Amino acid sequence: MGISALRDKRERGFLDGQFLIAMPGVQDGNFARSVVYICAHSAAGAMGFIINRQQDLSFPDVLEHLKIVDGPYSGFLSEEMRNFPVLYGGPVETGRGFVLHSDDFSSESSIPVSDEISLTATLDILRAIAEGRGPKRASLLLGYAGWGAGQLEAEISNNGWLNCAPQDDIIFDSSVDTKYERALALMGVSPEMLSTEAGHA
Repeated sequence: MGISALRDKRERGFLDGQFLIAMPGVQDGNFARSVVYICAHSAAGAMGFIINRQQDLSFPDVLEHLKIVDGPYSGFLSEEMRNFPVLYGGPVETGRGFVLHSDDFSSESSIPVSDEISLTATLDILRAIAEGRGPKRASLLLGYAGWGAGQLEAEISNNGWLNCAPQDDIIFDSSVDTKYERALALMGVSPEMLSTEAGHA
């Protein structure tokens, strides 16, 4: 499932707007110890963003690469903007940028993900953020995670993922290294409690 699924959300899945938290048995390098925010889920598949994997690129690097404003940025960006989160969103379309953000910013291309969170994938939001008129809370993600029809449900039934309601602080804050443990804590779980063995009550 791709980004176009967000534009037609007539069919909602039970994982829409949920966190997926990787179980220890997930060995795929893209998803080991990952927290994924699911933006769209239906019978056709699912798509979302890994929110706890930092990119090597900085926000000024991205702005300079995209030539949004001429010249280097770091001299006039605030410290907050220089440290603006740039995350690895997933293994699909890794050269494409997406901004998950609070709903206090919108453009013609913004897509509501939930009542509080939207997604924008055009340069206007990066320009707005750089100029200090962007959303109150946001993260830039390069690439996304996608699953085909029935694939994610099968992974969950095989004990690959836990799911729970999201928390905005975990989505947007810059403490990437602790997001996995904090997401588990939303369920009252610590990493030591998890088993790689599937089990059903």
